[in-house]
Amino acid sequence: MIIAKFVAVVLLGYLLGSIPFGVLVARWWAKVDVRQYGSGKIGMTNVLRAAGKKAAVMVLALDLLKGVLAVVFAGLIVGAGYEEVGGFGLGVLVAEVLAALAAIVGHIWSVFLKFKGGRGVVTFFGGLIALCPPAAIFGAEVFVIGASVTRYASLASIAAVVATYTILIPLVIMNRFPIEYLAYTLVGTILIFIMHRDNIVRLLSGRERKLGGGAGEEGLPSSG
Repeated sequence: MIIAKFVAVVLLGYLLGSIPFGVLVARWWAKVDVRQYGSGKIGMTNVLRAAGKKAAVMVLALDLLKGVLAVVFAGLIVGAGYEEVGGFGLGVLVAEVLAALAAIVGHIWSVFLKFKGGRGVVTFFGGLIALCPPAAIFGAEVFVIGASVTRYASLASIAAVVATYTILIPLVIMNRFPIEYLAYTLVGTILIFIMHRDNIVRLLSGRERKLGGGAGEEGLPSSG
């Protein structure tokens, strides 16, 4: 029975993540297709270019909410159920982590957009807010500081997700935080690295745009 619940929470997390709020809000707010602007991604960055600040803030909130709700629904569905499969315990924390990761995957490869989407940063932090708020707050601080100092939003985004994984290592070892949180940040960081590979190439070659750099690929936080 619990296996069926795990399948349900993963599917639900993926479908939640797949909701293309960037496309929907930009179309409703400014009658534009955000995928025709900038990087073609569906996150806050391109919505800001295409539809303005208010629409971008709305998308930021909704993309965060996708990650939060994936975790909340997983907890409600699985509840106190627990089962061992191959010596590995399947409980509510594992379900919440899988649901949050599924939401990131849905945002990146949305079933509603022919498996295209955004970069997953905001949805990653939405899941982390629900799983481990201290790590999420720390990562957000790293992003703000990194973006302010370097003016490279992509670099700040990468640094922020790496920071959440790094800070959880001592918290898991010394403060007995659940190792599932560490697994979430590790897999999420890998996914976000993959989605920022073009940014990394530009950073290494000195061609990456800084914050406020206009209508190019990366003018603002790479939340898409």
